[in-house]
Amino acid sequence: MISRILVALVAFAGIVWLMNTSLFSRFPEGSGPQVIAHRGQHQVFDRTGLDNDTCTATRIGQPSHPYLENTLASMQAAFSAGATVVELDVHLTPDGNFAVFHDWTLDCRTNLAGVTENTPYAELARADIGYGYTADGGRTFPFRGKGIGLMPELDQVFEAFPDKRFLVNFKSERVEEGTELATRLARDPRALATVFGVYGGDRPTEATLAVLPALRGYTRTSVKDCLVSYLAIGWSGHVQASCRNRLLPVPVNYAPLLWGWPVRFVERMQAAGTDVILLGPYRSGDPGSAGIDSLEDWKAVPENFTGLVWTNRIETAREWAEAAGIGPIR
Repeated sequence: MISRILVALVAFAGIVWLMNTSLFSRFPEGSGPQVIAHRGQHQVFDRTGLDNDTCTATRIGQPSHPYLENTLASMQAAFSAGATVVELDVHLTPDGNFAVFHDWTLDCRTNLAGVTENTPYAELARADIGYGYTADGGRTFPFRGKGIGLMPELDQVFEAFPDKRFLVNFKSERVEEGTELATRLARDPRALATVFGVYGGDRPTEATLAVLPALRGYTRTSVKDCLVSYLAIGWSGHVQASCRNRLLPVPVNYAPLLWGWPVRFVERMQAAGTDVILLGPYRSGDPGSAGIDSLEDWKAVPENFTGLVWTNRIETAREWAEAAGIGPIR
């Protein structure tokens, strides 16, 4: 009796392995990832000891290019470098505009002070967004005076890049941010066509998706729900409702734990209308958006990967993808 049970268990394990192994399957030869440029092409910074209150503008590396995050110029540079999608951050201001800016407050990067969403866009539009950047502990400020008037409003982004794609990040939990964006996109099909997806605060993200169900997005809650349930039953090949028709970010160091990684997992999600976004390695205590930001990270991306890759270093993406043998970025 025990031997029969053991045989059955071994047979079952073999079936599960065959259903989920990518040993005998490959991504199409010559394919490659699409790339999401986080904040456009921007100044990168030291992530050591990073927390939610860290002023990252005061810890940038020596500048190797002139671009500041979330500006029209940085977006153009990112698209020119091969980005399929540019991620940007928005705050709904008191005068009904969406300021495209990352930080919750203005004190770190700009010559202004206060909470971004509480500041009229008329003031934000005149700010020097390069004011606080320094690579040498405050001895020099290489972008001071060069960022005046460079904080765009979201409609300006849509007008400047009518044929490009954007991932919109809500920086608050205000439901009105979601309803306002959905209202704008619903009355402007051209702008809607540029929005690849939405993410960030649960309430505004869910509000946008409720009005525009054809749009995709994600929240921390939706990602957790999908991955936990998939880890439980994904061995069967079934993709449950919590993983369907959405965007799904996955840290590259946790991806191998997913049933069917890489080929079968990505194929299952794509068949369910979900795009997989490969993030950089997750490290406990790091609140930021780590990307595929080094040659070592790119070497962890599967060959001919057909999902999306998130990066903070779009200017090196083509070079490092080629060096890592991933295939051409699309």
